Amino acid sequence: MDQENNVNHSDDVHDIENEVLWDGKEIKRHWSEVSDKNMTYKEPFLVKRTNTTSQIAIVGANLCPIESLDYEIVENELFKQDWRSRKKVQIFQYVLLKWAFALLIGLGTGLVGFFNNIAVENIAGFKLLLTSDLMSEHKYYKAFAAYAGCNVVLAAAAAALCAFIAPAAAGSGIPEVKAYLNGVDAYSILAPSTLFVKIFGSILGVSAGFVVGKEGPMVHTGACIANLLGQGGSRKYRLTWTWLKYFKNDRDRRDMITCGAAAGVAAAFRAPVGGVLFALEEAASWWRSALLWRTFFTTAVVAIVLRAFIQYCTTGKCGLFGQGGLIMYDVSSATESYSASDLLAVILLGIIGGILGSAYNYFVDKVLRTYSIINERGAAFKILLVIAISILTSCCSFGLPWLAKCISCPTDLTVSCPTVGESGNYKGFQCPSGYYNDLASLFLNTNDDAIRNLFSTSTKNEFHISSLLIFFGAVYCLGFITYGIAIPAGLFIPVILAGASYGRLVGRLFASISTLDTGLFALLGAASFLGGTMRMTVSLCVILLELTNDLLLLPLVMLVLLISKTVADNFNKGVYDQILRIKGLPYLEAHVEPCMRHLAARDVVSGPLVTFSGVEKVGNILHALKTTGHNGFPVIDEPPFSDAPELCGVVLRSHLLVLLSGKNFSEDRVVTGDDLFQRFAAFDFAKAGSGKGIKLEDLDIEEEEMEMYVDLHPITNASPYTVVETMSLAKAAILFRQLGLRHMCVVPKSQGRPPIVGILTRHDFMPEHILGLNPQFKE
Repeated sequence: MDQENNVNHSDDVHDIENEVLWDGKEIKRHWSEVSDKNMTYKEPFLVKRTNTTSQIAIVGANLCPIESLDYEIVENELFKQDWRSRKKVQIFQYVLLKWAFALLIGLGTGLVGFFNNIAVENIAGFKLLLTSDLMSEHKYYKAFAAYAGCNVVLAAAAAALCAFIAPAAAGSGIPEVKAYLNGVDAYSILAPSTLFVKIFGSILGVSAGFVVGKEGPMVHTGACIANLLGQGGSRKYRLTWTWLKYFKNDRDRRDMITCGAAAGVAAAFRAPVGGVLFALEEAASWWRSALLWRTFFTTAVVAIVLRAFIQYCTTGKCGLFGQGGLIMYDVSSATESYSASDLLAVILLGIIGGILGSAYNYFVDKVLRTYSIINERGAAFKILLVIAISILTSCCSFGLPWLAKCISCPTDLTVSCPTVGESGNYKGFQCPSGYYNDLASLFLNTNDDAIRNLFSTSTKNEFHISSLLIFFGAVYCLGFITYGIAIPAGLFIPVILAGASYGRLVGRLFASISTLDTGLFALLGAASFLGGTMRMTVSLCVILLELTNDLLLLPLVMLVLLISKTVADNFNKGVYDQILRIKGLPYLEAHVEPCMRHLAARDVVSGPLVTFSGVEKVGNILHALKTTGHNGFPVIDEPPFSDAPELCGVVLRSHLLVLLSGKNFSEDRVVTGDDLFQRFAAFDFAKAGSGKGIKLEDLDIEEEEMEMYVDLHPITNASPYTVVETMSLAKAAILFRQLGLRHMCVVPKSQGRPPIVGILTRHDFMPEHILGLNPQFKE
């Protein structure tokens, strides 16, 4: 882990509660303050004891140690020599390969998006058709048994994949991608196994009838595909092409994963521009114009891939996937003229969306903390919890339609009523011929079809007010009850469903004074609830417009999003920010805490500091690596290598391991940098991908070599970012985030002191850590 607070001591752990078992090893559950060299959290998490250091692992489905990513360019002598030696052709190849990878990310994500839709349509369609056939034969108990049985089997399969293969695949995945792009690396969040479970677990979970969406998991899927391509090759699979080595660094992987996240949104909503804006507004913490071009190119490729397959699906071979082309929920046919009374209704929707959205986030927070206690007991409990929620969802979906009265089919329809053997607005359920059950039309459909029904225009009286109220209450509660179980689960669809239902309800109530179609009210309700839960504005606005092909409604969508976000911000944070906090991921916010303005950089630095000399004894380096988990160490030149002690730079732990493995040692304490250039290439020190890099246990250092020396100058980052110790902590935090740093050196203001005061890392800027050191700001 990063060298934090510059402390070289054993971990101070304050045990609070009961012991639990994880992987057969003893761990303790902590609910109070825990200091682990570099972390102070007051969220529930686990500390797993190992031989040398403690690793932080969050309670719940995603248990993982937390590391930071090296987004900073390590400008050591090897790096400079490598760049000086590169020819124009190699630089052209590097740039060309970036665009080629963007193309591959778009193709891969588009294909997965198409596959997800086809799979859900077929699996869920078979289940619903079987249920409908049994209902038409008046075999109601058999229909429920078939419906619930299919749901339980699909849900258990999804849970088993998550529990046994990739626990990191559970949930939406957007918070994890957001944290990665902020500089946080948690184990397996972008691994190939996570990608596999994310794809198939999402298909099974959505087909099982849960109130979840596949849109959030698609963002995670796109990021996983990008990460897989950005590994810089693989020796295991003989993919060691020289060009691929250029991407063995976190900076290029970050750019590719940003493209992958945007591609995921584009594939999920068929909204290429919305995908770019989502990556810019919500996912990425660091942005530049060149990345904007590549991200836009990636989403354009996704749109082309989807359009090509949709064209193929117009023959009717793909269910409803091809309906509407790239427009999923077309409401452009509705008349759009609005007056002052309509604006009042929109303002009301915005206020309701803000209040309900903040309440939704509160319930999600409580449910996640409750489920974490169950999930930590093991895979069997995770699967049982999923099965229990599946049974509850099946009972609601099948049982609540019995509360609705049968409605006579309208006479001016161009579609069949009741709908038989296909998706549609008019499900017969238990009703006689010529009648339909409006609640069954919402519950016994895929989530996409239910949204399509709620957004349908020119169908003012299709749904009773009581039915809309029942559906809203059920979806609202099932939405936050379902999120947190061990399946891939997105939040977009549950939020859109709940928002559309109360939006349509408000449209019915304002029917006497409003000229807006109830389908447009449903769209505005969905926008208000999205704004109240996720707190996004620009990207949500564009995504909704691309979803519905309704540019004329743009002013009202903008207004409702702004109102709902403003109202909700008075109560709590956005849902993804809350999940980040619950998971314990040390995310650096764009804004600083008020208390940071009253503190200086030196106020969060403590000692003693672990440093190396420019030419250091092998035994000292090995001892420091064994006794600390730090990632970066300051290198200080002292006489006779300099006139006075001076900061030479920072050397990374991974680089030290590579250097020691090469055994480029000398018996005398002399500079031997030129020899290193002959024995190592810059790519030898490149960061390994998901595969294993060199570990401390892999080193084979002889006893006589422990007294020998090694020159650290060629691998030392000679230009680390430094701040003076009197700099405001708020200013230092802004610099740290905007530059994407892992280490920030704090240097003394006056001369005659050691050349470095300490090192600031991500965890020094965490509010919990700062308030732990400065309790006077808690009040």
